[in-house]
Amino acid sequence: MTPTSKVLYASEPTLDLAEFRRMLVESGLGETRPIDDEARLKTMLGNANLVLTARLDVEGKPLVGVARGVTDFSWVCYISELAVSVSAQGLGVGRGLMEEASRQLGPAVAISLISMPDAVGFYERIGMKRVTDAFWFSRKH
Repeated sequence: MTPTSKVLYASEPTLDLAEFRRMLVESGLGETRPIDDEARLKTMLGNANLVLTARLDVEGKPLVGVARGVTDFSWVCYISELAVSVSAQGLGVGRGLMEEASRQLGPAVAISLISMPDAVGFYERIGMKRVTDAFWFSRKH
């Protein structure tokens, strides 16, 4: 991908499971997601009610980014993944996916997420505010 490549952003609720898995791996999130548990990945994708993709506008429309979220489309949206292929990181794809989420959700819906430690600077650069009052029960498996 080059800085002049055109990226198409779209809602893609029926994203192919293999493409989703590949994007998790290519983005580096594969280390923190159950990429070898197909049933769990299918459930993660199937129960998200906001699935946005970033694809290059070239033959085959290769996937370079995914944002997956859960929302009520009225008050708040939780972004579960913002995954951008390493080859497209730093080229505006993550920002584009977050802007598309904001556009589709509208101005009345807040967006929240939990950042991976090495992505905190990205979220700050795109204007998200850091909050300290978040809480977490860890997974048991």
